[in-house]
Amino acid sequence: MHGVSQAGQPHASSWYADSLPASPLRPALAGAHSTDVCVLGAGYTGLSAALSLAERGYRVTVLEAQRVGWGASGRNGGQAIVGYGCEVDTLERLVGPADARRLFDFSREGMALLRHRLQHYRIDCDWRDGHASVPIRPRQERALRAGLIELAERYDYPLQWWDRAQLRQQLDSPRYRGAMFDAASGHLQPLAYAQGLARAAESLGVVIHEQSPVVQLERGTRPQLRTAHGTVTAGHVVIAGNALLQGIAPELEARIMPVGTYVGASPVLGAERAHALIRNDMAVADVSWALDYFRLSADHRLLFGGHASYSALPPPGLRALMTRRMHQVFPQLADVGMEQVWGGYVDITRNRAPHWGRLTPNVYFAQGFSGHGVAATGLAGAVLAEAIAGQSQRLDVFERIPHRRFPGGRLLRTPLLVAAMSWYKLRDALW
Repeated sequence: MHGVSQAGQPHASSWYADSLPASPLRPALAGAHSTDVCVLGAGYTGLSAALSLAERGYRVTVLEAQRVGWGASGRNGGQAIVGYGCEVDTLERLVGPADARRLFDFSREGMALLRHRLQHYRIDCDWRDGHASVPIRPRQERALRAGLIELAERYDYPLQWWDRAQLRQQLDSPRYRGAMFDAASGHLQPLAYAQGLARAAESLGVVIHEQSPVVQLERGTRPQLRTAHGTVTAGHVVIAGNALLQGIAPELEARIMPVGTYVGASPVLGAERAHALIRNDMAVADVSWALDYFRLSADHRLLFGGHASYSALPPPGLRALMTRRMHQVFPQLADVGMEQVWGGYVDITRNRAPHWGRLTPNVYFAQGFSGHGVAATGLAGAVLAEAIAGQSQRLDVFERIPHRRFPGGRLLRTPLLVAAMSWYKLRDALW
């Protein structure tokens, strides 16, 4: 059984779901309802928006097609990192240095908000401090070291550089040339965090309907979200479906690409063997285009992720492929396989920058987290809630980020992206 609820409705299969107690199924939407704000999607973004709005006194209803945290929020690698899916130099090119600095500072506030909510709402999700970005190639090392200097001198965000010997004291892998270490970032159990956000929101009166896929958004002075069995009419709507919108707002879907990414869990290694791999219990990610990322679980497994897929199907031989990648990083685990492998979709934008804003004066959205959403989604929910409450200064900055559609339309954009990604993978392999 994989995360089966008390009502018999399965959660998406993963070690995350298996490691948590089953949660009762929340009732599906039925009938006509009215509220202050209706949120589409009970992932991190939607739940954070709902919680931020409820903290301000709004009545909020959340509609979720599956279960709380069913999509990327409950399946991801669990790495919570300051910043966004693009580097600060990309933000500077898109919006200029002043707004780039504002956006980066907002992301630091997003990390502080995550930590505050874990403590304030007593969300138990196995939080651990520390994140290392690690280079494999000399080109990657030069870029990381230049970025570290830039963050310290121009963004007032000093990080540590560890050379190969210093890194090896914490990470027992021969693969990497050094590390950029960020003590403010960290990692958590993703599904436990999503469920904790949901309970926090419900404690403030938010109503969450699971098994309630939205089939239509009606825009207007009182926008309405419609499911097969009910409607919610609201003063404002928040669209937080990300990679799983499926026709609700085509102009948003054209600016993101759903990309499959995968995580595997080793068997329990035992405390001694696990902490011999990562002594300080930090999260680690390399900086290749098709990156590997990994960390330890609370029960002393290695959780190892990576291998992006741009088709609608998992790649063939996924478990064997993920196991080989794990062995490349940790040759000492040659006798260890993957006990379980799972995946899901993240939503990337063309520039990897966040895509947040307004479709109409009372329909808001946040998407395009580009694999960097654990902390940034909390910020997104807070920023959307501020704007709904009439304080749109921070959302205005995000809306100044230009976003282009993916070329090729619905049929051709995936093959075109696959061709582009093949070039980046070749570059990482060669130099």
